[in-house]
Amino acid sequence: MSAADRFDGVSVVKKANVYFDGKCVSHTVQFADGTRKSVGVILPSSLVFNTGAPEIMEVIDGRCRVKLAGSDAVVEYAAGQSFNVPGNSSFDIETLETLHYVCHFG
Repeated sequence: MSAADRFDGVSVVKKANVYFDGKCVSHTVQFADGTRKSVGVILPSSLVFNTGAPEIMEVIDGRCRVKLAGSDAVVEYAAGQSFNVPGNSSFDIETLETLHYVCHFG
């Protein structure tokens, strides 16, 4: 496993974040500088997420279609791609296959 595939020197919150009746499960990762991310999986489904802080959603594996609040455009993302979500907003996501992701808060 390469450094690009893992986070070193972090703390992980043991209890999982479980949303949408288990369709989305993630764990919070805390870094020494105080920043945090969540690492998770979304099972094939269509969901709406609300944001507080701005987010960058990094797709690690799988495929999804995303529509940001206020936009009519639906964009497909796959492994190696990411999308930005403004703070105090929302996005619709349709996961076409199990989606592994990292959410960068910021």
